[in-house]
Amino acid sequence: MTSVIQRLSAMRYDKDHKDRTHRHVLAVASERFRRDGFAGVGVASLMKDAGLTHGGFYGHFRSKQALVEAVISEGLEDTLHHLETAATDIESLVDFYLRPEHRENRAQGCAAAALAAEIVREPKRARVAFTRKLARIIAHIRSLLPDRSEHRAQAIFALLVGTLQLSRAVSDRSLSDQLLQAGRIAVLALADSRIEDT
Repeated sequence: MTSVIQRLSAMRYDKDHKDRTHRHVLAVASERFRRDGFAGVGVASLMKDAGLTHGGFYGHFRSKQALVEAVISEGLEDTLHHLETAATDIESLVDFYLRPEHRENRAQGCAAAALAAEIVREPKRARVAFTRKLARIIAHIRSLLPDRSEHRAQAIFALLVGTLQLSRAVSDRSLSDQLLQAGRIAVLALADSRIEDT
C-alpha cells in the first residue's frame, strides 16, 4: 500500500512540476518576445534564460510556433485581466494604459502593443489566437462605454495601442510624453462623442 501511495505522490509531483515549468517557460518567453520580438528569440537562449536545457523545450511545446501562439493567447489574456482589474470606467482605463510606467515596461506591458507588428507576419493560427483574445478586450472596453458602441470600443483600443507604440518609438522623451497626453485626450473625446454604430 505504501509503495502505491508513493508512486501516486510521485506522479502528482511530476505533473505539478511539469505544469509549473510549462508556466515558467511561457512567462519567460512572453517577456522575451515582447522585448526582443519573435525572430529575436531562439529556443536555446530562451531555455537558458528559463534555467532549463534546450532539449527540455520539446517536452512543453511541439515547436517555437506553438510557443508563439501560446504567448499571444496568454499575453492578451493577461492584458485583459489587468484592464479588468485596473479600470472601473473609461477614464481609469486610459490612465492605466497610457501611463509612463507602461510605456517603459514593454516586456511586461500590453501584449497587443508589444506584439501586433510581429503578429501580422505570423501564420494564420497565430493571428486567429490574437483575434479571439482581442475580441474580449474590445468587449470589456465596450462595457465601460455609456452607449456600449462596438465601433467606438474598437477605435478606442486601436488609439490606445497606436499611442503607446508611437510613444515608445520616438527618441525624444518630451515628445513621447506629449503623445501619451494627446492620446489620452483623443480617447476621452472619442468616448464622449456620438459616432453612429452602423
